[in-house]
Amino acid sequence: MTIQIVRADYHNPNHAKDLILALDSYAQDPMGGSTALTTNVKQHLIGQLQNLPHAFSLLAYADNQIAGLANCFQLFSTFSCKPIINIHDLVVLNKFRGRGISQQMLEKVVKIATGLGCCKITLEVLSGNEVAKSAYRKFGFKDYELDPNKGSALFWEKTLV
Repeated sequence: MTIQIVRADYHNPNHAKDLILALDSYAQDPMGGSTALTTNVKQHLIGQLQNLPHAFSLLAYADNQIAGLANCFQLFSTFSCKPIINIHDLVVLNKFRGRGISQQMLEKVVKIATGLGCCKITLEVLSGNEVAKSAYRKFGFKDYELDPNKGSALFWEKTLV
């Protein structure tokens, strides 16, 4: 099986279609919330991403079939005064799992982040997603903490709509 990781071109209709397909697959997975993307998201996400200069996506192809996706956003560390890359979504479609695709996508994110002078890469993972946590640990991710006596950082949200 030939694996290819490419940076998505949001203006390429095939990339746009594959991005939505992979993200919708993830959304329908229990680790993605078990709910399909809304029609509004499917229709407008690519246009919104096109307008975000700090966004990039990677598409993984296995023998020319969409196999995975990483949606990433450049942020900024005030403590380091350097950019950060946040991996907002990372998915490998079910039939392609266990083939090292996530590790290849992470390698590509590191290469891009290094080229941008980033000080770190962040991501969120559900506490019960042991498969993803194992893959991230294998790649060197760990809990974020400033002082072990104060505990690790928590990712919280407040829904506005």
